[in-house]
Amino acid sequence: MFDYFKGFITDKRKNAKGTYLSIEVSGVGYLLEITDRDFNSVKIDEDKPQKIYALLTHREDSMSLYGFLNKETRDIFQILLTVSGVGAKMGIALLNEFDACDVISLVIDGNYKELTRAKGVGPKLAQKIILELKDKLIKTDLPKSSSASIPQTQAVTDTQAVLLSLGYEEDEIEDTLQKILPVIAEPSNSEELLRKALTTLSM
Repeated sequence: MFDYFKGFITDKRKNAKGTYLSIEVSGVGYLLEITDRDFNSVKIDEDKPQKIYALLTHREDSMSLYGFLNKETRDIFQILLTVSGVGAKMGIALLNEFDACDVISLVIDGNYKELTRAKGVGPKLAQKIILELKDKLIKTDLPKSSSASIPQTQAVTDTQAVLLSLGYEEDEIEDTLQKILPVIAEPSNSEELLRKALTTLSM
């Protein structure tokens, strides 16, 4: 329903229920729950419009808006919510502890022990997250007509699959990889390649 809001950040606050910001768009103020990471980064500025990516969640008795400074963080949050037993609060807790790229890397590597650093995430839930998301992130069908100029290494293939699973288009993924592969320090390092690709795509 919502992709993003572009408006003025008028307030941000923390309380016992969570961490929030208010964004005014065309005279309407929206209250969005955000991660601690974004809370520390976002600035109140009623003169300069800012873009906040959004996700609306529905429960039987309520609707809630969640906001993110980066599209990839919003998208991995949405993917986390597909895991049975992971609600919005747990998703926020994971993204308070790890950035989106770290969550993806930990899932792909099967590092459930590291995931348990997030508040409220025990070993069983961490293993469940990996079990339900690993295939979803790295077994997306890749385009058959990949550019011949892009070497199809394991790192490139993994990065393409993750970006497709996050909703990026084939053309923008190919353009991004062509830009970053010549300048990246370790193109065989999946985590470094993914992080650089996500940073480039979010610009």
